[in-house]
Amino acid sequence: MTAVWLAFPRLTLSLAVLALLVPTAQVAKAQTGDRVVNIAMEDQFRNRRETGVFRGDVVVMVYSERKGAEAALELGRRLHVLFHPTAESAPASEWSRQPVTGLAGWPTNVRVPDVHVIPVACMPEVPKPLETVARSRMRTDSPHVPVWLDFEGVMEQVFGMVPGGPNVVVLDTTGKTYSVQSGHLDELEFKELTAAIDQIRRQSLQSRPDIRTAAVPGVNPNSR
Repeated sequence: MTAVWLAFPRLTLSLAVLALLVPTAQVAKAQTGDRVVNIAMEDQFRNRRETGVFRGDVVVMVYSERKGAEAALELGRRLHVLFHPTAESAPASEWSRQPVTGLAGWPTNVRVPDVHVIPVACMPEVPKPLETVARSRMRTDSPHVPVWLDFEGVMEQVFGMVPGGPNVVVLDTTGKTYSVQSGHLDELEFKELTAAIDQIRRQSLQSRPDIRTAAVPGVNPNSR
């Protein structure tokens, strides 16, 4: 299920403290394309994480350097709750296990694509000896939710990064880059982003004609 961004004020402080030890990362131009990507890195628990395991679902990676950490964390939390509304009242240990919202008119016997909102802490210039410190602090501040730790500058190299705000990359259900956005989103831009995510979810059905012809259309009882 989707990572859910718990304890974001403390996590923001953690990122800021660690980032004081290193200079700000350089800015690269965002890149998009039609190729399938598989972004892989470890989380604070040293578990290997990769986007390839989420094929069939939409992946939304929200990332930033230290100056944009607070805004990125808040945006990620807001996106997760929008697509998993029961997370708002769920205990911290259960937030990542909440069901995704349905889609109106979706076949009742077909799984609805999930939306995985993944928090990525970009710290490419943290010295190797301090990576252990970074992991430990992340484990303390986010004991339940995996935070992907980008020590190699992967996100900036592949998608680009603008400092001072959130950066968002959306991967469609096939693992291809659908869009990359940088900077603070106003209400209209936020609605356009969420509408695009739902559009990707709906279009995924079109790539499976066997399901479309065999399934009986219906309204998911959890549709919004």
